[in-house]
Amino acid sequence: MIFRQFFERESSTLTYLAAARPGGQALIVDPVYECTDMYVEVLRQLRLRLALAIDTHTHADHVTALGALRDRTGCKTLMGERTQATWIDRRVRDGEHVDCDGLTLKALYTPGHTDESFSFLLTDRVLTGDVLLYRGTGRTDFQNGDARKSWDSIVNTLFRLPEETLVYAGHDYKGWTVSTIGEEKQFNPRLAGKTEVEYVALMNDLQLPRPQMMDIAVTANLAGGRRSES
Repeated sequence: MIFRQFFERESSTLTYLAAARPGGQALIVDPVYECTDMYVEVLRQLRLRLALAIDTHTHADHVTALGALRDRTGCKTLMGERTQATWIDRRVRDGEHVDCDGLTLKALYTPGHTDESFSFLLTDRVLTGDVLLYRGTGRTDFQNGDARKSWDSIVNTLFRLPEETLVYAGHDYKGWTVSTIGEEKQFNPRLAGKTEVEYVALMNDLQLPRPQMMDIAVTANLAGGRRSES
């Protein structure tokens, strides 16, 4: 399997490109608009044809490249069934399988960071978007986020995966690139040894600043990654 991880510095976003074989079809998860040229060049270098561009949720801190990649490559776009974006080509349900030229993703509905968030299980690894981060968890204070749903998604969905399952998150702010379900169960300071009540209290008291790009990004992402000129 070809598997590549990209880091966008401004929003600390991690993007993932995967394909079953050289010269085949590929999928990309959580791509950033400003990196579109790089993605297209890597696809060319690896002789891959992009078949699917996927967002785990409607991002508030960066503009998606889904629309740009569809325009440039002819790929299909995909999100979870609860997205408000009307331009998405395919919407997936919890437990649904997505096939891409020998790769199979399993869609896992994992709300909490937003009410539409999905994770995607790919063989021995899970792409968690912003729900479960490396030694952290995604904030729950906007876009219909909910700390109780975050706990349920992590503890009762993601933490039920095999402990050796690799975790690839949607953001990193400290230099992490990969973890495992077992590590996060044992060492994630927001979750390890905590009760649901303690977790909810912690998340509801974070008092984080509003994302700088939120007003631009959410509107643009609901329109396919196209910024308003007004």
